[in-house]
Amino acid sequence: MTEKISRILDIPLEITALLGKTKMNLKDIIELGKGSIIELDTLADQEVEILVNGKKIAYGQVVIVEQNFGVRITSILDEEELVKTIA
Repeated sequence: MTEKISRILDIPLEITALLGKTKMNLKDIIELGKGSIIELDTLADQEVEILVNGKKIAYGQVVIVEQNFGVRITSILDEEELVKTIA
């Protein structure tokens, strides 16, 4: 690995898996409690979006590994899509 690349390898990045979205009234949010269920707009077997620093870069599937949730990357946006996302 070149020295130029090794300088940036320890820069922290925020990775997010976007499971879904919904809109709720403030009244409904205030009423949420332990055990409440929030319906999302994503189907159970649908791929989730993977974001790095808030920018979509890939899609993946939710998996369970040793009682922990994870995301398996299934596709990465091509260069043209990445440019549109970052711009």
